[in-house]
Amino acid sequence: MIEKKLTLKQQAFADYYIELGNATEAAIKAGYSQKYAAQNTDKLLKNTNVSAYIENRMKDIQSQRIADQEEVMELLTAVLRGEARSAVLRGIGEGAQVIEEYMPPTTAERIRAAELIGKRYALFTDKQEINATVTPIFVDDISGDNNGS
Repeated sequence: MIEKKLTLKQQAFADYYIELGNATEAAIKAGYSQKYAAQNTDKLLKNTNVSAYIENRMKDIQSQRIADQEEVMELLTAVLRGEARSAVLRGIGEGAQVIEEYMPPTTAERIRAAELIGKRYALFTDKQEINATVTPIFVDDISGDNNGS
């Protein structure tokens, strides 16, 4: 599939639309006249090249902003191993506190990270998952009435 280029105005419109979420404002900031912006932004949004560009940019933005499973596992592993650092409030008496920078994770935080990693890899499951194909056999051992009749 050959991807068509956008004009500079169309690209600016799309970028402003992603930023602002308002098509009319985006069109005006991109350099379109107020009259055009008020009446024709739906045409810009329906333009296949513009809509494809917006969709691709949104996917890029989304993938950059949301942690993937590898990033989550790396963070949990760093906490578990005590490699992660964070700022912690520490009391110094008389109701005063100071911020301690670059403190290692507490034991509770490391245990929680271990639990989450263990849960991910099913290390602590009490139930066993068994897959089997079994055909039930029904035995009819009722031969009659138990009253002797």
